[in-house]
Amino acid sequence: MERERLSFKITDGDAGKRLDKYLVERLPKEFSRAHIQKLVAEGHIILNGAVGRNSHKLLIGEIVDVTIPAPVASFMEPEDIPLKIVYEDKELLVVDKPAGMVVHPAPGNYNGTLVNALLYHCKDLSGIGGVAKPGVVHRIDKDTSGLLLVAKTDKAHIALAKQFKDKTIRRVYIAIVKGRVELDTGSVDLPIGRNPKDRLKMAINFEDSKDAITTYKVLERFKDATMLRLVLGTGRTHQIRVHMLHIGHPIVGDEKYGYKDIIGRQALHAKTIGFIHPKTGKYMEFSSELPEDMLKLIKDKRALIKKAK
Repeated sequence: MERERLSFKITDGDAGKRLDKYLVERLPKEFSRAHIQKLVAEGHIILNGAVGRNSHKLLIGEIVDVTIPAPVASFMEPEDIPLKIVYEDKELLVVDKPAGMVVHPAPGNYNGTLVNALLYHCKDLSGIGGVAKPGVVHRIDKDTSGLLLVAKTDKAHIALAKQFKDKTIRRVYIAIVKGRVELDTGSVDLPIGRNPKDRLKMAINFEDSKDAITTYKVLERFKDATMLRLVLGTGRTHQIRVHMLHIGHPIVGDEKYGYKDIIGRQALHAKTIGFIHPKTGKYMEFSSELPEDMLKLIKDKRALIKKAK
């Protein structure tokens, strides 16, 4: 059984583009150009009622119909793992992920992931992410806690992914960083790419990179740390962690980019997420309370100030 068909009408701004290039821009990032070219070759892309060609230069008014094949049966096993669901309807879920949980499977983490839990909870998830990432529109790091959007349908996935691409999703984080941040507010606008000296890390990179913008506001200063409210203007891998390291205030407990701390993980929490619902068109926003380990860290930092007085 095939997935629901998606249809696009070519406008003046897209006329002249190759069919495969146009679809790379229109479909979620999970659809690489090679993936789209494969769909075209298999006859899943229809142009004006006939099978399309990757090299076809689009004309104004042409209709492109895309049928996403039903995903291959997932190799992942559903697992009865407790989920903290903040919101759920027929189109999507908002999940409050605990620190320590991997979002989707990867080498060394094939079980106990958020996806394993989602497969147990939901009978239907978007297939756009592939067999390893059903429903996954975006992710947060294993040791970052907080809110995640999950798509149940392909249409919801595409609509939400477009909002991420257009940078209209509202994402607010809370972090405890090392040292006392001097300015009450600030912004870091520096590109992020792979660290040329360590491919497992990201870094400020002006050659092979993508733009990245993080704004911050000081919520509270401690003796040796600062609590920040951070808003993402973009969503690059490890963005907040890299930007905070660059300004000399790495996140407390971030072993990869900073230093170890008794909290045992980076003190970073995805507190708020806001988006336009893909079906109703209404703006929705959800927030999550800080987890116990970060609350304890804040309490301990406040105690140091009192002790010093």
